[in-house]
Amino acid sequence: MSGHSKWATIKHKKAALDAKRGKVFTRLIKEITIAARGGGDPDGNPRLRTAIAAAKAVSMPADNIKRAIMRGTGELEGAQIEEIMFEGYGPGGAAVLVLCATDNRNRTVSEIRHVFSKNGGNLGEQGSVAWMFERKSQILIAKEHATEEQLMTLVLDAGGEDIRDDGENWEVLSAPEAHEAVVEALQRANIPTIQAEIAMVPKNLVKLEGKNAQGMLKLSDALEDHDDVQNVYSNFDIDAGELAAVS
Repeated sequence: MSGHSKWATIKHKKAALDAKRGKVFTRLIKEITIAARGGGDPDGNPRLRTAIAAAKAVSMPADNIKRAIMRGTGELEGAQIEEIMFEGYGPGGAAVLVLCATDNRNRTVSEIRHVFSKNGGNLGEQGSVAWMFERKSQILIAKEHATEEQLMTLVLDAGGEDIRDDGENWEVLSAPEAHEAVVEALQRANIPTIQAEIAMVPKNLVKLEGKNAQGMLKLSDALEDHDDVQNVYSNFDIDAGELAAVS
């Protein structure tokens, strides 16, 4: 069982709680603002289209979306936000990628380095672990909503690449450019998704147990809680029972 996508499911549940505090809105507004630099018309900007869809999925008001787009295109003033991808290692040698969106690079670098060191990890150099991941469309679907046979037909016809069995869920992987087509195919078939995003998916997994597993989840939590962090990706694999016990 892939602890990585199992952790993605848990992160999704946590995100529902974060939404009550407005945290998810803040992250999505940053993503929309950055995406809109490539053009404010979602019809011609796939990244913006995906960001808007994610915002609508958590019931973000249309005015918030519009203002974020206008800040990205420069029609509204606002702090300049830049993306930074941090690379490092967690307990047990698991690789970690941390995507941040910040208006103060120096502050964010210092604080992310502190989070790593405080939680048994090490911040690495650029390129140190990114090669262990691939940029993919990652969609999680509860098994109760679809059979593998149903998904295989839908996903492959829509341009998807692979379906993995992750215990309770199916993990559908596709090239980033096929993301929208696969999501739309699932929507037409009335198959709900737990999560649908463009993610950094690990090529191989590192098995963690005991203190290393607990430490890695603690580091992931601490990184996720940082205001500038948009997403955290790792290649750890933790037994489902242990994951449920410590999460």
